[in-house]
Order: sequence, then C-alpha cells, then structure tokens
Amino acid sequence: MTHPFFKNKGPFKIEKLLQLSGLKNIHKLGDIKIYDIKDLSTSTKKDITFFHSKKYSLLASKTKASLCITTESLKDYLPKNCEKIVVDNVLVSTAKITKLFYPDSVTDDFDGTVKNISKTSYKTKVKYGTNVLIGKNVKIGKNCLIGHNTIIEKNVVVGNNCSIGSNTIIRNTIINNNVHILDGCIIGKKGFGFFPDKKNNHRYPQIGIVIINENAEIGCGSTIDRGSMSNTIIGKNTYLDNQIHIAHNVKIGDNCIIAGQVGFAGSSTLGNHVMIGGQAGISGHLKIGNNVQIGGGSGVIKDIPDNSKVMGYPSKDLKNFIRENK
Repeated sequence: MTHPFFKNKGPFKIEKLLQLSGLKNIHKLGDIKIYDIKDLSTSTKKDITFFHSKKYSLLASKTKASLCITTESLKDYLPKNCEKIVVDNVLVSTAKITKLFYPDSVTDDFDGTVKNISKTSYKTKVKYGTNVLIGKNVKIGKNCLIGHNTIIEKNVVVGNNCSIGSNTIIRNTIINNNVHILDGCIIGKKGFGFFPDKKNNHRYPQIGIVIINENAEIGCGSTIDRGSMSNTIIGKNTYLDNQIHIAHNVKIGDNCIIAGQVGFAGSSTLGNHVMIGGQAGISGHLKIGNNVQIGGGSGVIKDIPDNSKVMGYPSKDLKNFIRENK
C-alpha cells in the first residue's frame, strides 16, 4: 500500500522504458517487463529500483529488484542477479522513470472534483461548518467534525471520531481513528522534490501518501508532505505543536511530542517516545532512536542512538553542551 492513490501505467518492456527516459540499454535487456519502480527495501524481481548513496549500501546488498539505477562507484554493492543501469545522475534518471509509471503524481493543481459537502452523502453523517468541500474518492467515518472553509480533496480516508479544523486542505492521506487536526494545516501535498540538471530542475514525482495513526494530534499551521517513493507516517498518540513542517518520507514513531516550529528534512526516521523542543531542525536521511530528547533550537545533522539527550548546533550530548556553555 505504498502509493494506493496513483495509477501505475506499467508494465513497460525495459528497452522501451530506458528509451523513453533517455537512458542507454547497454546490456541489451530486450523484452524483460518491469512492473513498477520501488525503493531498495520493497522492490521485487518485477521492479526497478535506485541506489544513489553509500549510506544505503546494506539495503542495496539485499535488494530483490531485477534492475537498479546506480553509479559506477556504487554498482558493486548490489547483488549479482540485479542488473546495473549505470548513469551520471541517479536521482534525475529515477525521476524520469518514475514519471513514466506515475504521470499523474507530478503536479498538484487544485482538485476540480470537489463539491460542497451539503451536496454529498456526508451532509447528514458529519458535523461541519460553512463552505466545506469534499472531493472524489473520499471516505469519512462516524462522529467526525470538519471546520469552516476546509477542503478534503481527492484520495482521503478519515477514520472514526476525528476532528479537522478550519482552513485546512488534505489530499492523498489516510487518517486513522481519533485524530485531531487543528486549523490551517496542509497535508498530503507534494514535497520539495526536484533535482537540478544543468539549466533545468527535474520535479520528482511524489507517489507516496501521508498516514496519520490513531490518537495523533496535528497543531495549527502545520504542513505534512506526502511521500516521494515511500510514505510519510505519523505514529500513534504523537502530538505535533503548531507550525511544524514534515517533509516527504519522514517517519515519526509512537508517543512522540514535538514542539512548535520544528522542521524535518526528507527521509529521516524517528523512534518511539521522542521529545523535540521548539525550533529544532532535523536534517534528511537520519535515524533518531527511541526515547531521545532534543533540546529547543538544536540542529541535528547526524544519527542519534536510543536514550540520548542532545542540544546545540551541531547537536551534541546534553552534558557536554552544558559544560561547554557555562
């Protein structure tokens, strides 16, 4: 269920797929059919994947994909039964191929399918304010509230006992039971995914979704981008303060508390019971362990192991930070 809301245009014969994306089929792979593009860990022998950083070498060594877009310096980390498509810029090439499979995921124009909720079947099932709009492929559970001027665009599932504030826009999102989303949030729009290539910026298709698990709360003015290749996930009983930005593919564990104006770059993962003070910044592709505490205003640029307390920029052990700043 990585990207249930975007239609896959595959399969493609590998010869055609590489030709359309401007890549050379140096191995003459011919009529092999490729059904999807996935990340290293979820790929099957029917899929193509990509490997662009040595940081993911362990995942690369275990991938089950038949083909992988990679570089000359990284190709030897991949299994022998995985054909290597060597390119100069892995992410640009991956973006081009993903766009072929999922052309509808590139743009995020306003949803022209929306109707006033009073003209839908939810007019008697949901308590709602003025000017609430509902798009296609939307499901809303029992005992839900939706505030004024809120738009539930296409491809949204809302569980039971949820409240969604005013002036909020949601699309490409699954919201589980007992979730509270406060005023002014933007959830499920595309993330800041593009790659510069000489004179052009290549927009990366965002084919993932947002999943908000049970009993979570999302504070006012927060933005949660949908995933690019995998999903963006908010854990159970996790509370976000106001004005928090969560980029694509971020995964936040259960029972976390995150104070206002914290920003997460893409593809970082937080464990359970993590606490983060206000205005901290978390760089991309990091792993934050369980029971970690991060002081307000900190800049996290490296992985943090379980049960750590850190503060400062760059963040360091709390005791060391206090000792150095007496």
